[in-house]
Amino acid sequence: MSQEPQIPPEVPEEKISKKAAKKEAAKLEKLRRRQEQEKLRSRQEQEEATRKTASKSLEEDDEFSSNYGDVTLNELQSTEDPKAGIWREAVEGKRWTEVSKLVEEIAGSEVLIRGRVHTYRVQPSIVFVILRKSGSTVQCVAKQSEETNVSVNMIKYLEKLSCESIVDVIGVVVLPKDPVKGTTQQVEIQVRKLYCVNKALTRLPFNVEAAARSEVDIKKYLQTGRRAVRVNQDTRLNHRVIDLRTPANQAIVALKSQLVNFFSENLLSKDFVNIFTPKLLAGSSEGGSAVFRLEYQGQPACLAQSPQLHKQMAICGDLRRVFEIGPVFRAEKSFSHRHLCEFVGLDVEMEIDKHYSEIMDLVDELFVAIFTSLNSKCKKELEAIGKQYPFEPLKFLEKTLRLTFEEGVQMLKEAGVEIDPLGDLNTESERKLGQLVLEKYNTEFYILHRFPTAVRPFYTMTCVDNPLYSNSFDVFIRGEEIISGAQRIHTPELLEQRAREHGIDVKTISTYIDSFRYGAPPHGGFGAGLERVVMLFCGLNNIRKTSLFPRDPQRLAP
Repeated sequence: MSQEPQIPPEVPEEKISKKAAKKEAAKLEKLRRRQEQEKLRSRQEQEEATRKTASKSLEEDDEFSSNYGDVTLNELQSTEDPKAGIWREAVEGKRWTEVSKLVEEIAGSEVLIRGRVHTYRVQPSIVFVILRKSGSTVQCVAKQSEETNVSVNMIKYLEKLSCESIVDVIGVVVLPKDPVKGTTQQVEIQVRKLYCVNKALTRLPFNVEAAARSEVDIKKYLQTGRRAVRVNQDTRLNHRVIDLRTPANQAIVALKSQLVNFFSENLLSKDFVNIFTPKLLAGSSEGGSAVFRLEYQGQPACLAQSPQLHKQMAICGDLRRVFEIGPVFRAEKSFSHRHLCEFVGLDVEMEIDKHYSEIMDLVDELFVAIFTSLNSKCKKELEAIGKQYPFEPLKFLEKTLRLTFEEGVQMLKEAGVEIDPLGDLNTESERKLGQLVLEKYNTEFYILHRFPTAVRPFYTMTCVDNPLYSNSFDVFIRGEEIISGAQRIHTPELLEQRAREHGIDVKTISTYIDSFRYGAPPHGGFGAGLERVVMLFCGLNNIRKTSLFPRDPQRLAP
């Protein structure tokens, strides 16, 4: 018995076509967006009305009401009309003066400054506001009087400002009778006008003053019985934008910038070329499992562990001397004080004329010049860092000390530390050797070379007198490694052999190996981590302090 055919349900006449449905959906989406915009505009108008109502009571019967208040959004929306509001009228025709430029020489002049409310102190009829801008601070004094045009209501307005709010101050620079304590600038600003450009939340995750305290300061507070807040590292990093405002962090960022400048300028003066290599690779650059793997247009790929392969290919392209400053990615699950999953690499590659010692000569000259420049040109930054994180200046020689790996092993052995002569140094042995070198040679910066071949990357050239050792080196600061370098293998047959020995699929780096089949000069180079160099130069205890927004095995935000 055959099954009866199914009768399709009747299609209602009012059913619209797919095209009409899409058109209707688009109309509804457009209507929804318009309604959301109207709600947002209404909310903004209500907030503006609330602010006006809140400040109205202060403005009533106040002849100086135009000397203070909140800057409206309309005033900040690029209007050129000086009558757009009291703030626009007050600042019209005036030039801003940086807080760091407030010095005794301009005493008596009127200035317009912008900064954050760092702290404030209230006394009867007077408010002391410490204003902060990029690590510089100045005390602003608002005293109620007709002479200063500061009213009672203006004092009340200042008392309600929240810390970290951004304000504009118009006032007169004066020399106080007594030296100002706790500010970088030794002048005061007698406030005539003050406007709040943007208010910060009343309650912040932590305040900058607490985040800027050193361990010494915290101990002093505790000894006097006062409450001292210690802001832990995770809290700082979770709210990094606030943590970056401390003088020490401002200085660390500036110091990194200067170090990069010195690095670039020095190499450019030696005929190096700045190159920019890809960070997406078909195969791993170093081998091993510490690789971030991803899919690239349907094929497997990874993030570059270093610019190693491409900077060598640049040498094969007759660029002769190259360097790069760029991101490096390592998928190491290390939670140590000196490892990050993403850091800034300082990489160099160069032709070799006779011997791999030419690379070490460059490292010597380059980094001694960098350290000397940092000490002489970044005194203000180093002082700010040292105030929160006290450290001794780095000890280094005019001509950098060089030891062979075997000599280092012997020094450790004599000190009672046994090391595998064909193995690598661990963190503990590195620190111990650094201590021994400091005691014997009075330097915290030295080069250790001729490392065992087994512990170096596949592209490292072996020593001609003993293939168990390689033409490679590491550089150390305060007992921790900052640089790895070597002469590279420039013959394709040996390169293929070494790659296979390291478990690398030769097909994934075929273009790299092929570049040596077309004729490659002897060459070598090195790589350093910017954050680690700064950490050790400044004697800091954690690399996360020197990374703008650190990325480690557990942190992918902010």
